[in-house]
Amino acid sequence: MTELEQRVRLATLAWVERVVVGLDLCPFARAPLEAGRLRVMVTTCEDSRELLTVIDDELELLLAADPGEIETTLIVHPRCLTRFDDYNDFLDEVDGLLELRELDGAVQVASFHPDYRFVDSPVDDPANYTNRSPYPMLHLLRESSVSRAVDSHPDIEAVPAANIAKLRALSLAQLRELVVLDES
Repeated sequence: MTELEQRVRLATLAWVERVVVGLDLCPFARAPLEAGRLRVMVTTCEDSRELLTVIDDELELLLAADPGEIETTLIVHPRCLTRFDDYNDFLDEVDGLLELRELDGAVQVASFHPDYRFVDSPVDDPANYTNRSPYPMLHLLRESSVSRAVDSHPDIEAVPAANIAKLRALSLAQLRELVVLDES
C-alpha cells in the first residue's frame, strides 16, 4: 500500500468513526466496524472506466467472502470523479453494472462525496452532510445485511429525519471540521 493509499484509508476510517458511527448517522455501521468486517479498498485510479473495473472486482470479492470476514466494502477513489456532477452521473453506470451482473437484490450501493448535494438542496444545507465524506467513495452493502439491520431497528423510517435534525443543529464550521481531509 502506498503512502497516499494509507493516508486515505486512515482518513476514511477516522471519518467512519467520527461521523457515521460517532454521530450515529447509520445505526448499523458500528458492528461491522468494531468487528473488523468493514473493508476499505483505496484505489488511485483516475479513469471512470478503470474504476468500474475496480468496482466489479470488489463486488466479486465481497460476494465470495464470508460475511463474518467481510460484511461490507468502501471503495475510496480520491483521484477519480472528484467533481460531484461527474460522480453523480457515474452512479448510473454503477447501477448498470449491478443490473448486468444480476445483483439487484444482492447488493446495494450507497454514495458519498466531499461535495455531495441532494437534488434541489442548497449547497450549504447541513442535510447534505449525511452523505459527505473526505473523499469520493462507494459503499457496497450486502442486501441480506441491510435487511437484517432494517428488520431489527425499532423505527427505521425515523432515521433520515433524525439525521437531518442532528446535522442542522451543528454549524457549517462544525460540519466541515467533521469531514476534514488529512492534508499532510
